[in-house]
Amino acid sequence: MRPAPVLRFSPIIYFMAKVLTILVDSPDEKGLIYKITGILYNRSLNIVKNREFVDSDSNRFFMRTEVEGVVDECLLEEELTSVLPDQSKIKVVSDRRKKLVILVTKENHCLGDLLVRNHFKEWNADILAVIGNYDVLKSFTEKFNVPFHFVDATNMSRDMHEQAMLKIIDGYAPDYLVLAKYMRVLTPEFVKNYEERIINIHHSFLPAFIGGHPYRQAYLRGVKIIGATAHFVNNSLDEGPIICQNVIPVDHSQNASDMARAGKDIEKIVLAQSLKMVLEDRVMLSGNKTVIL
Repeated sequence: MRPAPVLRFSPIIYFMAKVLTILVDSPDEKGLIYKITGILYNRSLNIVKNREFVDSDSNRFFMRTEVEGVVDECLLEEELTSVLPDQSKIKVVSDRRKKLVILVTKENHCLGDLLVRNHFKEWNADILAVIGNYDVLKSFTEKFNVPFHFVDATNMSRDMHEQAMLKIIDGYAPDYLVLAKYMRVLTPEFVKNYEERIINIHHSFLPAFIGGHPYRQAYLRGVKIIGATAHFVNNSLDEGPIICQNVIPVDHSQNASDMARAGKDIEKIVLAQSLKMVLEDRVMLSGNKTVIL
């Protein structure tokens, strides 16, 4: 009697379809969409969302495209680069959860809002740590099981203090730093470590009332609206590219303290809205402006 045959099966490897976001910033010319979508078609990638914008002042073409399929991200980025003009910027972003580190001083309203949203996983991101130059918000932060690092600036030069913070920040390798009412001006040396990745909330409708005490400035000027501005940090005080702004009405009966209290709500909303757009990879830079797709 012959032995029963041994059946051998080759392993089947399944590749999971990915959701990718493709960001294109290129000199404008005819046929760009045709070239880009041709590569996506040849790679059997399905376009699920797409938006474009041409900045006529700078002659730049911006495109944000969400695709589904199986593809090597680096190879796709190389292919797209090969068909686009010189001085183009291509970025292929996966849907992985992004990492945030928050910088604070003493005010709790923006931090509290971010920690609650983080706790309920409203975003495709995680707050890995909070760093403060005071320890006022330490126990509050730790209620959310988020580490708090106190880096005291007393008797330290600005450079020494920033280096101490960078040592902690770099250990988390965050995608973005968020200044949630962090009331210290960052040096150019610090900013260049996270260029175009630092987001600040300013308690004014910029470019009005830059710098400190904007509610006092607004009160003395007799304004009828106050607002808040979320922007990327650069080396010019409160002049980085604006991501999101909003306002609320005020009147003559409100003093500077009243305005500051009222302004806290709009600050929280604007910071949250700006972070949502950034974390969804919808914000692109065009000089000192943003394009939101």
